[in-house]
Amino acid sequence: MRFDIDRFREIADTLRRNKSRTILTGFGVFWGIFMLLALLGSSNGVQGLLGMNFEGFASNSTFVMGQTTSKPYKGFKRGRSIQFKLKDLDVIRNQVPEADIVTPLVGAWGKSVVYDTYSFSSASINGVYPEYAKIETPEMTYGRFINDIDVAEGNKVCVIGKKICNSLFPGGGDPCGKFVKIGSVYYEVIGVNGAAGDIHVNGGGDNSVTIPITLVQKVYNRGNDIDLICMTAKPGIRVSVLMNKVIDVMRREHYVSPEDKQAIMGMNVESLFTIMNNIFTGVDILFLLVGIGTLLAGAIGVSNIMMVTVKERTTEIGIRRAIGATPKMILSQIISESITLTMLAGMLGMVFTVVLLGMVELAMTKNGVLMAHFQVGFWQAVLTLIGLTALGVIAGLAPASRAMAIKPVDAMREE
Repeated sequence: MRFDIDRFREIADTLRRNKSRTILTGFGVFWGIFMLLALLGSSNGVQGLLGMNFEGFASNSTFVMGQTTSKPYKGFKRGRSIQFKLKDLDVIRNQVPEADIVTPLVGAWGKSVVYDTYSFSSASINGVYPEYAKIETPEMTYGRFINDIDVAEGNKVCVIGKKICNSLFPGGGDPCGKFVKIGSVYYEVIGVNGAAGDIHVNGGGDNSVTIPITLVQKVYNRGNDIDLICMTAKPGIRVSVLMNKVIDVMRREHYVSPEDKQAIMGMNVESLFTIMNNIFTGVDILFLLVGIGTLLAGAIGVSNIMMVTVKERTTEIGIRRAIGATPKMILSQIISESITLTMLAGMLGMVFTVVLLGMVELAMTKNGVLMAHFQVGFWQAVLTLIGLTALGVIAGLAPASRAMAIKPVDAMREE
C-alpha cells in the first residue's frame, strides 16, 4: 500500500507541476467524453420520441384496403370501387397460411359525441372484433376493451379516446358506466384508451370511439361491408410476403387486373419499423464516430503532454535508472500518469453529461410522465470507461517508450 500511495503522490506532483498543460489537455478528454455521451444520449431520446409514433402497433402487421380500379378487366370498366366483405376474411384464412390474425375494421367518420352539455366533434368510429387489440394495442387508462360477449350480443358499449374523455368529462375521474350519445344512439362507456402513439388506423386513437363491429353494421347500415382487413404475419414470415399474397388473392376474388396497382392497396407496418431502425442505426454510427474522433483528439493531447513531461524529467528518469529503477518501473510510472489524467478528465466529463441529460429529461416530463429517456445506458457507460482506460494506455505508450530509452549517462551529460 505504501508503494501505491507514493505512486499516487508522484502522479499528483507531476500533474501539478504542469498545471496549465494538464488543464488544457484534460479539457480535450472532458470534451470528447461529453460529445460521445451527449450524442448517444440524444440519440436514445430522439429514438424514444419517434418510437412513440409507433407505440401500440404490432411490428408484424399489415392493412389492406379496397380503392378504385384503374384498368378494365373481364368486362368490368375502370373506375369500379372495390368493397371488401366479411367473407373475404375466410378466403384469406384458407388461402394465405402465412397470416396469423385476420380481423376486419369498419369505420365511420366525422361523428359528434355528446355527454350532458359537453360535446366532441369529428370523432372516428371504429367497429372491430376483440382480437384487433393484438394489432393496435390499446392502453386502457380506465375500464376494459370490448370483448366477445359485446360483439355477440351487440351491446351498446364503447371505448373512448383520451382526448374525447377530456372533452366530455373535464372534471376528470373514471367515466366508465356513464352514457354518451353518438348520433341518435346512447352507448355506455366501458373504457378509456390512453394510447400515446401518433400513428393510427382510421383516425388518431385519442379522437376515436371503438365499438363492437356488429353494432357498427346495424347502426350505420353497413351490412357485411368492411373497410380494412387487418392482419399479422406468423413468426418467421415477412410482412411484405403476407401483404403481397393477400393482395393477389383479393384481386382474384374481386376481378381486378393483376397489373392494377391502385385498386387494392396495402400498408406494411414492418417496413416502417425497418426504415426507422435503419435510420437510427446510421445516426448511432455517425454519433459514435464523431464522439470517438473527439476522444482520440483528446488522447493525442494526453500523449503530447506526457512527451513534454518526459523530456522535462530526463534527468530525474536518468537518476532513477542509475539507482536501480528497471524499464518496467519507468513504463508503469508513465502509463499510470497517462491513465490517471485520462480517467480524471473523462469521469468529470461523464458526470457533467449525466447531470445535463438528467436536466433534459426533467424538461421532457409532462404531467409526471417522462416522454423519452435521454440518459446513456449502463453498458454504454461501462464501455466508455473501458475505452477511457485503453486510451490512457495508448496515449502513454509513446512517452513511456521514450522514457525507457533514456540512459543514465546521457541524462547526466544533458544536465
